[in-house]
Amino acid sequence: MTRDIALVAFAQTDHRRTTDELSEVEMLMPVLHGVLGSTRLKTADIGFTCSGSSDYLAGRAFSFTLALDGVGAWPPISESHVEMDGAWALYEAWTKLLTGDADTALVYSYGKSSPGSVRDVLTRQLDPYYVAPLWPDSVALAALQAQALIDAGETDEPALAAVAARSRADATANSHAQLRGSVPQGDYLVRPLRTGDCPPIGDGAAAVILAAGERARDLCERPAWIRGIDHRTEAHSLGVRDLTDSPSARLAAERAGAFERPVDTAELHAPFTSQEVVLRKALRLDDTVRVNPSGGALAANPMMAAGLIRIGEAAAGIHRGESDRALAHATSGPCLQQNLVAVLEGDPR
Repeated sequence: MTRDIALVAFAQTDHRRTTDELSEVEMLMPVLHGVLGSTRLKTADIGFTCSGSSDYLAGRAFSFTLALDGVGAWPPISESHVEMDGAWALYEAWTKLLTGDADTALVYSYGKSSPGSVRDVLTRQLDPYYVAPLWPDSVALAALQAQALIDAGETDEPALAAVAARSRADATANSHAQLRGSVPQGDYLVRPLRTGDCPPIGDGAAAVILAAGERARDLCERPAWIRGIDHRTEAHSLGVRDLTDSPSARLAAERAGAFERPVDTAELHAPFTSQEVVLRKALRLDDTVRVNPSGGALAANPMMAAGLIRIGEAAAGIHRGESDRALAHATSGPCLQQNLVAVLEGDPR
């Protein structure tokens, strides 16, 4: 069965360094109410619900079940969860709608990084026998990737600083961003990466609504049609990978149809400046493409939600008429290990 599926609504929190006064449910509820309210839908109108989060961040098992208090599980709902960024929850919801079992889907994700050391938490993603016992954190591994790029002559520190400056300057128009405007590059965190090359640590949530066929046009004046979506992964072992390239991102983009026609906008989930360099090459993005007009993950990087936000921001540009064909990218794991690419289009104007 072939169905046209579109993203028809997007909402996100104001991303903050800490939300000590809010539980995950309290952080989520305004976002869920906002995304439903923009389409005038109620929870009972949603055919499928899927969420993305991490129990490691929450510090307790099956934490996602508590978040259902924000959705409302009565009347009974069809619900699923992925222990991943919400972009992968969107992928599951997209496949659900393709089957014809539902016409609408609510996808949401959230993460609170402020209660603990997210750099230490992310070591749990590493190979448990050879790498994790050494405790290299996410910044140290990103620094290895950045140094490999510099050694290969593909970038240098001033070029990385320019990526950070551009991203946070663009974020001045994004009221939800955690960092925006003039942000100092700062001292080295792990050479060659300075604090300005790294994403802010903070809390946040996001939600989108998907709809199929004419239902999408009923709910949104200019739907963002998902013309293709795919995700791929690299080898788990960092030692067998070329950190200056991302074959999995390239393959995901190819399978999603990103290379069939040019895109005008790209929302890249590149938490570190050096990762934008890798992704631009892998995804064949030239200077005519607007990259991260929202500011990207360098402006706000809520764990488990930042990838979904990239898709939501790309769709929002289409909704507003600022973009006609956009590429959205999400990543998870060290040094761009897992990559998802979606291609979104608006109706011809």
